[in-house]
Amino acid sequence: MSDIEPVADSDPHYAYKPSLMGGASQFWLRSGGLEWHVRSATGVVPYARIDRVRMSFRPVTAQSYRFLTEVRAPGARMTIVSSSWKSLFEQERQDAGYRAFVTELHRRIAAAGRATQFVSGYGAPLYWVGLAIFTATVCGFAVMILRALLTQVWAGAGFVAAFLALFLWQVGGYFRRNRPGTYRPDALPPLLLP
Repeated sequence: MSDIEPVADSDPHYAYKPSLMGGASQFWLRSGGLEWHVRSATGVVPYARIDRVRMSFRPVTAQSYRFLTEVRAPGARMTIVSSSWKSLFEQERQDAGYRAFVTELHRRIAAAGRATQFVSGYGAPLYWVGLAIFTATVCGFAVMILRALLTQVWAGAGFVAAFLALFLWQVGGYFRRNRPGTYRPDALPPLLLP
């Protein structure tokens, strides 16, 4: 990523561009805590003050394979994203760097000894409402396919079945990855890592 400054020190570093315009969000795992530079704001949060980490899968139009790790501490909230804007229509995946940085961040938080809450996926109310809507939509498609087959509209049944398969693959995978839960910092959820 040419728009992100190279780092000379040996501390683990991760950077991504949250938007096409503007600077990079940069993070360092220092011995004293998580250092961050986001837009014009900077700071260091000691690992022992981090009270919540949430991992989730959040695809966007330009990048359908995108992961987020949200870190919260009193007075600070940081988002670490697995992809970076590269051009007007393209986001670049940074799978290996993201995975290594997030894994090491969890190790350091665990070593700090605080009872940090490690959460995966979406919040339960939002997830279950979304899953109910998804299930109702799938049932609606199944009824449409059945009616098309009963009336012998083969092309219509095939078209709706193909659309249903695509819908199940895309949206079903989203719900599968974002199921609400908790995890241990030494056993990160594999569905939420690239």
